[in-house]
Amino acid sequence: MKTTGKVDCMWKNIRTDLAMEAREMAQEQGRHDIPGVQVENFKAEEDISITRVEVVSEIGEKNIGKPIGNYITLETPGIRDRDPVYEELVKKCLADEIRRLVNLNKDSVILVVGLGNWNVTADAVGPKVVDRVLVTRHIFEYVPDQVDERMRRICAVAPGVLGITGVETGEIVKGIVDKVQPDLVIAIDALASRKTERIGSTIQIADTGISPGSGIGNKRMGLNIDTLGVSTLAIGVPTVVYAHTIGRDALGMLIKEFSEQVEPDNELFLMLKTMDEKRLNSLVGEVLTEGLGDLVVTPKEVDLLIDDVADIIADGINLAIHDGLTLEEVNRYLH
Repeated sequence: MKTTGKVDCMWKNIRTDLAMEAREMAQEQGRHDIPGVQVENFKAEEDISITRVEVVSEIGEKNIGKPIGNYITLETPGIRDRDPVYEELVKKCLADEIRRLVNLNKDSVILVVGLGNWNVTADAVGPKVVDRVLVTRHIFEYVPDQVDERMRRICAVAPGVLGITGVETGEIVKGIVDKVQPDLVIAIDALASRKTERIGSTIQIADTGISPGSGIGNKRMGLNIDTLGVSTLAIGVPTVVYAHTIGRDALGMLIKEFSEQVEPDNELFLMLKTMDEKRLNSLVGEVLTEGLGDLVVTPKEVDLLIDDVADIIADGINLAIHDGLTLEEVNRYLH
């Protein structure tokens, strides 16, 4: 694993894994009996699980702390194996879930926004997706006779981060939206996960938009229907995890293993058993001293992981928006 050091404005676009968090809140409170929340969990393909959480009312908002809308998680552990057949299945599943959430017609215009810092590998998912999306709006405008009738108008931008541009990402995107007048914005971002096993193994979608930087405590202008005036779909993949989370998970596993190997009346076990979450977090915090800052950690093979994930998301978008094109045709147009 690599550590990125102290979090600064270069990481402003990393946010928490919102869809998975919504799902777990639902599960913890009883999967099907939370007022205002509907949960569906199923296997789409072998080793690809999909969970759909829909918050349908203000009561649901209060119960799990998420806005009314849809939160979808694709659990895809096989991505790390770099199997082309498996990746193709993931792309098609992602395309299907995107289609479920958007309502487009033949003349719809879609703006794809790749959030993140292209200079930081683990934060470069968004810009890399933009590089691989089949953009067509300019073809419709300048050489319409060359357009495949199955295509829709897609334009794309990677606006960078505040530390590079000096301009809020939301302000840049809002300016483009006002000029282009898209029917849909799709924002892609890297996520800060709350569990290590999710890194590079889940793809998350939300039709409530996105708040860049929320995962590391940075308050930025959100990208959603309220700020942009257009429906906004967020897609993200966890690429980093807090070092504190790793320490906390390790301590929890240690206590669990210890409890299974000692007598119930063991004094050390009794002491550990009485420790609450606050105390456990405090112990981890004492190891990760204030001088280290908010360390975030990413796998050492993150370069390959980001490339693979960006390719999957881009093709998922290509298949969903250019309805009727095959992966082979998309690749032929791109290359």
